[in-house]
Amino acid sequence: MKPALVTGASGFLGWHVANGLVERGIPVRAMARKPENLRGLDVEIVPGDLRDADSLRRAVNGCSLVFHVAADYRLWVKNPQEMYDSNVSGTRNLLGAARKAGVERVVYTSTVGCIGFVPGGLGNETTPVTLEDMTGHYKRSKFLAEQEALRFAQEGFPVVIVNPTAPVGDHDVKPTPTGQTIVDFLAGRIPAFVDTGLNIVDARETAEGHWLACERGKSGERYILGSENLTLEQILGKLAAISGKTAPKTRIPWVVALVAGAFSTAWANISGVAPRVPLDAVRMARKRMWVSCAKAERELGFRPSGADLALRKAVTWFEANGYC
Repeated sequence: MKPALVTGASGFLGWHVANGLVERGIPVRAMARKPENLRGLDVEIVPGDLRDADSLRRAVNGCSLVFHVAADYRLWVKNPQEMYDSNVSGTRNLLGAARKAGVERVVYTSTVGCIGFVPGGLGNETTPVTLEDMTGHYKRSKFLAEQEALRFAQEGFPVVIVNPTAPVGDHDVKPTPTGQTIVDFLAGRIPAFVDTGLNIVDARETAEGHWLACERGKSGERYILGSENLTLEQILGKLAAISGKTAPKTRIPWVVALVAGAFSTAWANISGVAPRVPLDAVRMARKRMWVSCAKAERELGFRPSGADLALRKAVTWFEANGYC
C-alpha cells in the first residue's frame, strides 16, 4: 500500500489526521517541523518546507494521497510576507508537486474563516464571500490558498477542500489560539470577555472528517467540519463546569477591546514579541463565526458530537501536561 503524505503532522490538527490514518492501517509519511511531537506514532518522518519546491517533490514521491494540513497559523506576524509564502505559494508548490507525482487525491485543509458569515444567521459553503471580507493576513492568505486549491480542481486535479471551525482537544502542543483561550481560562487570565461566537468541534472528529472527505468528497467542493455554535460566554461557562473554576461575568464593549488590541499590537510591532491581544483577533471577534455543517453531514456522513466532550479533552490534556 502506498503511503499518505500528511503535511503539518506535528501540529495540532495534523497530528490527529496522521493518528487517524495510522489507526486505519494506512502508511503515513509525515512532513513535520517538530518531529519530536510525533513520538509514539508509527509514521515515516520526512523533511520538507512548503517554501522549498524541491523538498515537496521528494516528500510526495510515491504517495497515493496527500492531506495538506500545514499552515502558518498566527494572528500576528512581524513580516506578513512569511505567511503568504507558506500558505499561498506553499499550497501552490505542494499541489503542483502532487500533480506531477500522480497523487490520486488531495484533501486541503482550509479554515472556517474563508466562509461567508451571516449576521444573525449561519454561514455555509455557498454564502457569498470575497477577499475583501477577510480580516487580517492569516485569513487573507488562507483565502488565497483556497483559491489555488479550487483552481487545481477546476483543471482536473482531484482536490477536496475542508473548512474546520475551531477544533479543540488533546495534543494542542503549541497551542492554537483557541487552545490558548482554554489555557488562559484555566490559569485565571480571562477576567472578562467580548460578545462573540465560535463553532467548537472535537479535533479527533475533525480528523475523521478529513478521511470522510477523502473517501466521499467531491473534487472542487468545500465541506465545513464543525459541531456546536456557542457564544464565548457559553464556552467559558462550559469550561467552568468542567474545571470547577469560576467563569468571568464582565462583558467588555467591543470598542474597548479594539483599543486594547491596537495598543498591544503596536507594541508588538516595536518589540517583536507577539501581542497579548492581537488586533486581528479583536477584529475577527466582531462577527460570530457561526455556520451550518449540514453539507458535510449530508454528503460525507460527518456526525460529530457536541462541544462538551471536546472541551473536556482539552482541559484534561492541558492540565496533565503542565500548561496551566
